[in-house]
Amino acid sequence: MEMDDNTFQRHLRVTKAQFVFFTQKIQEKGMNDMHPCGGPDNIPMQKKKVMFFWYLANQNSFRELSDKFDVSQGAAHNVIVEVLDLTCLLASSFITWPTDCEKRTNTAVFSRVCGIDGIVGAIDGCHIKIQRPPIRGGDYLNRKSFYSILLQGIVDDQGKFIDIFTGPPGRVHDSRMLRASPFFENWRQSMGPYKLLGDTAYISHTYLFIISPKRDNGALTVQDQQLNAWISRGRVVVEQAFGRLKCKWRRLRDLQNSHVDIMVKIIVASCALHNMCIGLAEGACNEHPHGCPRQEDDNN
Repeated sequence: MEMDDNTFQRHLRVTKAQFVFFTQKIQEKGMNDMHPCGGPDNIPMQKKKVMFFWYLANQNSFRELSDKFDVSQGAAHNVIVEVLDLTCLLASSFITWPTDCEKRTNTAVFSRVCGIDGIVGAIDGCHIKIQRPPIRGGDYLNRKSFYSILLQGIVDDQGKFIDIFTGPPGRVHDSRMLRASPFFENWRQSMGPYKLLGDTAYISHTYLFIISPKRDNGALTVQDQQLNAWISRGRVVVEQAFGRLKCKWRRLRDLQNSHVDIMVKIIVASCALHNMCIGLAEGACNEHPHGCPRQEDDNN
């Protein structure tokens, strides 16, 4: 913590106030200095959290992490797993489906942005680049010719994740991922009379709760083209959310872990922290004040 605010945020991707808030939340889940971290290392809680944020914010190996923080590689690995598990326990408190009042607020904002009423969020999927897993590795090779795990995100008008589903291998289509998600099992109860904005991956009579654009087959009417433009304008928020997620938590640009379960936890934790930062009134990205660019990671 012996850094000025700008240096702290540049390296760890959170402000000191956000770091303190995270500390309070994680202490509620039982993390303290007495938690074992493996071997002879006795690592204070404060240092564990700094190591964890550094790990998510950068792409250093465990060897580089151990050198930087003067701990063994085994201890560095154990610290990351320990804090990762606790952060995932917090995910359900950071990623929440909107209340009726919040839905009304969302619909008002989306209506102003894109002119479509009754919209509470936007849905999309993206690829998280990984190394080929040792088991059924071929399933993770996507149509863009790299290995990936998929993340399905539904965001509100602020770009906060209100529902996520991750873990399917990269070769799976967004439509199939949606049908496999827990959200799809209970969409009637969750959505009620409201709808989401989606891209052409969700063109199906199965998805009555998603407004998606019509495919341009050369015969679109002026009204169809206008509706497509409105949907595109409203969907920008989910594109920006994925861009911001990977800009802040750069570990997600290329996960080098070999265990799929750990990679899924990293994705979930990153989404939770993304929401935490937005909930604490985080401003625009310092590097991209007009929105973080999204990588070529869509699943269309």
